[in-house]
Parts: sequence; structure tokens; C-alpha cells
Amino acid sequence: MQAVRMLRASVAFVSTLIKSVFLRRRKIPPDSKPPRNLFLWLGLIIVVIGLFPAFVRGEDSVALVGAGSTVPLPLYSKWAQEFNQQRSGVIMQYQALGTSEGLRLISGSRDELGKGDFAAGEVLLTEAERSQGNLIELPAVMIAIVPVYNVPGVSQGLRFSGDLLAQIFLGHIKTWNAPQIARLNAGVTLPSLPIKVIYRPGGKGTNYVFTDFLSKTSPEFRSQIGRSASPKWPVGEPAERSADMAERVKNQAGAIGYVELQYAMGGNIQSGSVQNQAGKFVKASAETIAAACKAVESPSWNKFAVSLTNAPGAESFPITSFSWLYLRTVSSDPARRAALVKLLTWIFTYGQQIAVQQGYSQLPPQLLDKIRAKVATMQ
Repeated sequence: MQAVRMLRASVAFVSTLIKSVFLRRRKIPPDSKPPRNLFLWLGLIIVVIGLFPAFVRGEDSVALVGAGSTVPLPLYSKWAQEFNQQRSGVIMQYQALGTSEGLRLISGSRDELGKGDFAAGEVLLTEAERSQGNLIELPAVMIAIVPVYNVPGVSQGLRFSGDLLAQIFLGHIKTWNAPQIARLNAGVTLPSLPIKVIYRPGGKGTNYVFTDFLSKTSPEFRSQIGRSASPKWPVGEPAERSADMAERVKNQAGAIGYVELQYAMGGNIQSGSVQNQAGKFVKASAETIAAACKAVESPSWNKFAVSLTNAPGAESFPITSFSWLYLRTVSSDPARRAALVKLLTWIFTYGQQIAVQQGYSQLPPQLLDKIRAKVATMQ
């Protein structure tokens, strides 16, 4: 019976995404490129293939399907691999469709089932989204968005301030040897090379975190663009996914972009240090990410839904954020609810150990205690 429910939930999830694809395609000009459509279809195929072994074995399992940001995709993929080996009666699949798409699939009323069991992303919910969508967000892991660049002949790590990054992404600074860049990077020989801005398209959590920081550090950026998951960038070219951003920057001389730290490290791409609120230029690391979290969350450790960008403290990396799990506060299916709590309990225990092994900064123990207590109330 549970296998039937698992198949039904998976089919409902696939059906919802198919409808989304076709409805959105009607609004797109005929000559537009179809990569997002292709990614969605490939994702649907992966869901079906990933769940098929459980059907074949006849396992009495509940399949939980999540969707959302590409930022934590490497971690969620590893979590799914490890969790699904537990034979706990629950299996997990995660599809990286973007934060906004994930939220659209998870939000809804008590009776709207089958769209998705959880979502993930880096966008703070509004009070209206929480109340109307019956949603909460729980920090799943801490991340850092780093400026990445490809400047031939420059082996030193470059320094960036928030205002400098804002001026580049507003299109005001056009070459790598511009005085504003040289001023922060004394002793570095910068080439007279055009800057090629690469940005993420709309609906991305990476955009939200990056523009949140730039809005806090540049009044001009705040007034012209502001904090948004779908900013209207005045210059540059889009990269659909985090992996695409890393690849585009790595392969284009003069390129600059922004991506989660794990993608920069995994792609062996240069990333810069960023000036924090204390005036220090700091590189992203597990320690500097944890410092930003501590500066904002302590001593209560129960804020959960809070921005970590431009945090105080000399050691804080200023473009730090939580990557959240978005969860419904209501459910009419006790079996799926119990399965979700089982998954969450695993994520906030063994899953955190795996996050550290994968290079992420573990949530502080004081914060984990509060999150686990919240999960316990969801039974």
C-alpha cells in the first residue's frame, strides 16, 4: 500500500511540474532557448529512475520529494545517497529547479498534496508567504557566496568591497585595471581587459544572498536594484545553474560572477576576499562562515529566519547565508508527516556530519539543539 502511495506522490509531483513547464512556455517567445525546459524534463526522468528500484523490490517505503536551489545540490545529492541506504522505510529525492520553483511547489493549503514534501533555498520568506503558504524555514546548512573571476596573469587573490562589486555589476566599472579595483589591490598588475559580467537568471537563491549584501553596502545598488531573487541586472550574460556559472567564469577570460563556495573550490576557480563590516578583507572558509552565524544568532540561537550577510565581527565572511529547508506547517497525511520528521531528524544529526565531510560549515551545536526541538514538535 505504501508503494502505491509512493508512486502516486511521485506521479503527482511530475504532473505538477509538467503543467508548470507548459504554462510557462506559452509566455516565452518562440525563438527563446529551451535549456530550462530540458533541465526540468531531465529532472523528472531522474525522479522516476531513482524511485524505480524501490518499486521493483516491493519495499514498504514512503518517497519524499523535494525541489529547490542548485546551491546545496552537491550536499542534497550526498544526503539522498546516504539516507536512502538506511532502509528506514523512507527514501528521498531532490531536484534542483531553483528556489522560486521549489517554493511554488511546496506552498499551498492543507489540501494541496503531491506538489512536493519540502523545498530548499536561500530566500527569506515574507510574513505573507509564511501565513498564506503555511510555511516555515529551518536552517539546513550554512553557505557562502563568493565572487569568482578569471583574470589571466593574476595569481594573487583579489580584494573586493561591497561597493566595488556593486559598481561592477551595475556596469560602471568596465575593465580590470580600473582605478577602483587597483586601489584595493596594491601591488597587483591588472590587465587592461574588459570585464565580462556573468549573473544568475531570475528566481535564484544565489541572487537573493548576493543582492542582499550589495544592498547593505551600496546605497546606489539598493536604490537601483535592491534585494531580490530576480534582480534586473543592467549588464552581463546569464548562467542558468550554479555549475553553469562556475564553468562560464572558468572558461572566459575577464569574467566575473558569484557562486557558492563549494562550486568555486570544486572547479578550482579563483575567488576573492571581501571586505566585511569591520573593514577586514576576509576569505570564505568554514571558520569565517561560522563566525558570521555566531555574530547574528548568538546568544539566543533561535532566530532561524534571519539574514547573515554583512554580519559584525572581524572574522565574519560578509556574504554568508543559511540555506533553508522550507516546510509546510500542516499536513493531512500522517504517514508522510512521520516520514518527513524521520528525514529531518537524520539531516540534523548524521546529515550534519556528512555536510562537514563535504566541506560545508556545520551548524553550531547551540543552533542545532533549537532546530531539533522544533522538529520534535512536528510529530
